[in-house]
Amino acid sequence: MNLAEQLIIVLMVSLGTMSMRFLPFIVFPAGKPTPKYIQYLGKVLPGAVFGMLVIYCLKDVAFLSSPHGIPELISIAVTVVLHLWRKQMLLSMAGGTIVYMILVQMVF
Repeated sequence: MNLAEQLIIVLMVSLGTMSMRFLPFIVFPAGKPTPKYIQYLGKVLPGAVFGMLVIYCLKDVAFLSSPHGIPELISIAVTVVLHLWRKQMLLSMAGGTIVYMILVQMVF
């Protein structure tokens, strides 16, 4: 890749990032009320994304062969307990991931 192609790629990525960052402020200005549908999506999408993440993480787990999904189930339990305790999604996901990595690397 030559210098011109590299600059074009950097420019396009920057333009795409900036447009995605600025678009919500242009479409939904501060003085105008946010549409009810967008408010609804803001309430339901975080839980839906979290649910899809759980399904994605468990899709290849073999519950009928060793270790029978035990590290995954322990990690899910840790994630749920952390979320119920602190109500912070990032902490819950990070905690569950760290526990899973420790279990897979050192225990199972």
